[in-house]
Amino acid sequence: MADVITIALSKGRIFKETLPLLKVAGIEPLDDPETSRKLILDTTRDDVKIVIIRATDVPVYVQYGAADMGVTGKDVLVEHGGEGLYELLDLHIANCKLMVAGLKNQPLPATGVIKVATKFVNCAKHYFSAQGRQVEIIKLYGSMELAPIVGLADCIVDVVDTGSTLEANGLEPMEHMFDVSSRMIVNEASMKMRNATIRSLLKHIESALQKPCN
Repeated sequence: MADVITIALSKGRIFKETLPLLKVAGIEPLDDPETSRKLILDTTRDDVKIVIIRATDVPVYVQYGAADMGVTGKDVLVEHGGEGLYELLDLHIANCKLMVAGLKNQPLPATGVIKVATKFVNCAKHYFSAQGRQVEIIKLYGSMELAPIVGLADCIVDVVDTGSTLEANGLEPMEHMFDVSSRMIVNEASMKMRNATIRSLLKHIESALQKPCN
């Protein structure tokens, strides 16, 4: 598959919102990942395949060249560190925010160590360190909102879309860390070896992004 471009995508919102952009470049999957057991999907272009992987693994696959390109959230990209890849396009899809959140009417400790529950360990460390605040990071993989409720942590760091999940669990946003949207990333070596094909694909996607919404 040396002459085939492989694009890494994750199921769900990013996949669905990326499809219209790829369609402009003549790329449509021949199978639906929600119903198919295939992890490598053929497309309407013989020279492009799509691999379906976990969202957090997309930068890793692209970094090591297992995928030439990928679409991943800025939160995942910052957490990964961005080694071995180029961040080339902001696709302006799957928008949300990475935030510090905690129990309503319960401010974070002004002194001492703040206990933070999150799966975004690096993002949290960098954010609080830049402010000179001491933290103890507790790594969780899900049900983040539960941590402050049961006293496991003072706050959480997580992506927030509508904020309804926080509200339902008695939490509220406290600090806005950064805005999140999905980015098109490319492996450094692939960008050099398959520059013309990748540039052409990116040009089509960029043109789709510039079209006004109806």
